[in-house]
Amino acid sequence: MNVNRTSLQNSEFAMMENAEYMKEQHQEILLGKEEGLDVSLYSNPEFNWLQMEQIRMGIKDKVDVSKYADPSYSYETMKQIRLSFYSTKDLTAYLDRGFVDDELEQIRLALEDGVPIDTWLTDDMYVQQIYEIRIGLYEGLDVSSYADAQYNWMQMREIRLGLEKKLKVSFYSNCLFSHWQMKEIRLGLEAGLDVTPYAKLILSATDMKEKRQRLLQEKTEKHVEDDKSGIDIKALTKKEFSIFVEDNGNKAYAFITWIPGNMVTEADIYDALETRGIVIGIKRDAIAQMISQRRMNEKILVAEGTPAQDGQDGRYEFFVRLDLPRIPAPLPDGGVDYVNIEAFEMVEEGEKIAVYHPAEEGTDGQNVFGEVLHANKGIEKKPLKGKGFVIAPDGVTYLSKMNGKFEFQNGKIIISNMLIVREDVTAVTGKLEVDGSVHVIGSVYSGGYISVTGDIIVEHNVQAARLIAGGNVMIKKGSCSKNDCFIEAKGEVSGSFFEAANIEAGGNVRANYIMNSNINTMGKVIVSGTKGMLLGGRVCAVMGIDTYNLGNRSHLKTCLEVGRNAMYDKKQAMYAHQREQILNELSLLEERWHKILKDLPREREQAELLVKKLNAAIVAKDHELADIDANISTLMNLTDQDMKAVIVRGYAYEGSSIEVSKMKYMLPSQVSRVIFKLRNKNVVMVKL
Repeated sequence: MNVNRTSLQNSEFAMMENAEYMKEQHQEILLGKEEGLDVSLYSNPEFNWLQMEQIRMGIKDKVDVSKYADPSYSYETMKQIRLSFYSTKDLTAYLDRGFVDDELEQIRLALEDGVPIDTWLTDDMYVQQIYEIRIGLYEGLDVSSYADAQYNWMQMREIRLGLEKKLKVSFYSNCLFSHWQMKEIRLGLEAGLDVTPYAKLILSATDMKEKRQRLLQEKTEKHVEDDKSGIDIKALTKKEFSIFVEDNGNKAYAFITWIPGNMVTEADIYDALETRGIVIGIKRDAIAQMISQRRMNEKILVAEGTPAQDGQDGRYEFFVRLDLPRIPAPLPDGGVDYVNIEAFEMVEEGEKIAVYHPAEEGTDGQNVFGEVLHANKGIEKKPLKGKGFVIAPDGVTYLSKMNGKFEFQNGKIIISNMLIVREDVTAVTGKLEVDGSVHVIGSVYSGGYISVTGDIIVEHNVQAARLIAGGNVMIKKGSCSKNDCFIEAKGEVSGSFFEAANIEAGGNVRANYIMNSNINTMGKVIVSGTKGMLLGGRVCAVMGIDTYNLGNRSHLKTCLEVGRNAMYDKKQAMYAHQREQILNELSLLEERWHKILKDLPREREQAELLVKKLNAAIVAKDHELADIDANISTLMNLTDQDMKAVIVRGYAYEGSSIEVSKMKYMLPSQVSRVIFKLRNKNVVMVKL
């Protein structure tokens, strides 16, 4: 391939000035421009789109983004610095100490809550450790028992949980205990057991668990045997019961062991609750019933806290329909109703599209000890992306910028220009060339020409005309011509029927019958319904063909090709050409790179700027190359899959020719319900 090396070098600096970013980076710059912001502060290819988003949000909120607009900072670090500006908490000192990302978040939250995190924070702590210390301080616990980097975060958690339940954590606060060992000791203390027999370093966590369960069983299930000394045990008054605190302090249970002479009273239960510090949510009726009905060997809920209620997450309320059916409704015969489908939603300039409802604060609760259980605020959603809309000054209302077609695709709002033609399109109408979509209320007759970057929707019929679409084409009633109707679409082509049409599509071609048409598609050809028929003409589909009937009793010649076809080869050649061109451009840029490194300008700033611009151009070309390689891989996967090549759900008639990946098969006689597929380089029939 010949490349104009001189012209490329002459345009090199222009290209560097307008270095291409990835799609998401472009989107952040466009959003900034739409919001009237100074996008030059982040129009740098060294920033990924998430970093750009944080800088854009900071500019929008009028904070000093220069404090964090540094490509070496991750987007999460940028986010925490940005959020710290809102509460006037300076994180600079913590950045200098090496804290980043989620670690900064925990420090920021601690500072905002006014807890003395600095007293316990050391440079070698990581995020989970900082979290455990922050929560302990927030709940008013004596964190000196575990606020030490020698504990891992799981050990810290076990000690914190013990402190929350007012247990004697000194039994297990030795850093040599694993967190599993600590847990077994903590659970024993919660059950009111004497843990000294197993709170030993020489015992594994498994051994500890076995001993704890044995002690618990002995405590709750033992029966007193007759005393051999002759003492009347039944005559003795016993007060054997336990208080269990579970669910992180939210529930307290009483368990009265059945033994002869065990006379536990309500006062005994209340005294035990007071001793344990259980003061909230005491269930007096349950305690009274437990004693009066002598409910023994049964765990009874005697106190229950109020759980925290997390706040509702942020949400979008839409004022346009998002649930328009993308697939037409079925007809009684299994065909598809293309006539009555609503293909799109129209909006007007200034129309309210959506409103964002911010996340709500939660409602705090209390555990049985009277300690506050802090609720989490709901999670905020990211601003909607897309094009064709603006965000109102209130920051939450989304308004359409134009009269046009509304779509909501992959979480993005797309509003594009839609020209509505309220008359038939003919040669007299002239060429319709639209940057957007066209909706023809009538039909398109002989000589009609429509070329759009979006979709074409025709309410009635298409005859001898040419339709070219960057998106989809839908002809609700169908197309009938004398092989002088031409339809090209990068997306899908659909309609009730196609007769003598020439169709080239990047996506699927769908209809209720297709006759004498010439079709080339990178997707599938799908003919629906028990009356569905595919006969005559030539149909080439990379992904396969699915029809009810194939051919007819008159043996009308019908040619089908699946797998790699002329359209596939054309696209493959196009990708190869683009790839070669990008490689040549990369080679020139790299030559330029080496020349610049050998002869850098004397001024450092000028040299750095030149190197940075050239590097951005190389990175942009690398992204282009990666995109092309991805497209080539996707294209290859289309035919590498084990596809059901041609499916006939009704009858396939003699006279039909089927070709799968260049291997041909002529149907000798009528068959029904079959699949034609490639096996060992031969086309074979398999019963459906």
